[in-house]
Amino acid sequence: MVYIGTFNSGAAKVSIPILNQASLVMISPANTYPGLTKPGKGEANEPKVYQPSGKPNYTRVVPADDIQGSAAAGWAKDLGAKSVYVLDDTELYGHGIAVVFTDTAKKIGLTVANSGGVSEGIDTKAQDYRALAQKIKATNPDMVYFGGITQNNAGKLWKDLRNVLGDKPMLMGPDGIAEEAFIKDAGDAAEGTYVTFGGLPPDKLSGAGADWYKRYKAKYNGEPEVYAVYGYEAAKVAIDAIGRAGKKDRAAIRDAVFATKNFQGALGTWSFDENGDTTLTTMSGMQVKGGKLQFVKELKAAT
Repeated sequence: MVYIGTFNSGAAKVSIPILNQASLVMISPANTYPGLTKPGKGEANEPKVYQPSGKPNYTRVVPADDIQGSAAAGWAKDLGAKSVYVLDDTELYGHGIAVVFTDTAKKIGLTVANSGGVSEGIDTKAQDYRALAQKIKATNPDMVYFGGITQNNAGKLWKDLRNVLGDKPMLMGPDGIAEEAFIKDAGDAAEGTYVTFGGLPPDKLSGAGADWYKRYKAKYNGEPEVYAVYGYEAAKVAIDAIGRAGKKDRAAIRDAVFATKNFQGALGTWSFDENGDTTLTTMSGMQVKGGKLQFVKELKAAT
């Protein structure tokens, strides 16, 4: 009756049209690529290409990258960066957020140090990135921004950047590296890294979110990953919609999910818009300190 997922936007690109033909609603806790829902924010045929039935079936409880990439560029400027070198992992999510970061950086007066002023894709299977790091060093940027996920060799990239570039350029990445696995993979090179996230970290939630955080820690005796509460919220939305639909009918449940308004959940009070996007826009700026991701400030999209 409901499909909760996916974690990765590239996987969603495959899943959505298949589920769409079956009138099966999809609620993602983690996909952030704008083109999945927003006309004019991705490829020319998006998001209609994912809707063969003619009716959307895809929603997400996390804000999209057109907000996060913009907020990251604004934060880079606030941190004092004047020039940035932009990398990405060439996948839908990573490249997409790197493009938004690059475009916003230019608009707000930052110099994009890359040749041609466009993001550079990395070889995610490379044994080392020292040659790339030397290339970046020659441009002397204040910051290196990476659009991508931990699983695409981010840890090794960080190690080689630090080995060649030293401590001078700041390093920043999106919520694709906002996890303990990245810190473990990058080791000491992760220290000081700036990370953006589409929402608030678990320990900064209030109201129902704060209650969820306490229950989670009590049950699992540990800190939740930043996306855990979004998975919880997606399930709560699904259960609520099934109750309102009142019958075992995929189309009715899909319509009930899209009709979610003023939902009082762990993330606060929010609604789905006509595209299936959450009305929440709060972003977090975090930094790796002492081997842990620590909250720094709330961020807003740069204008």
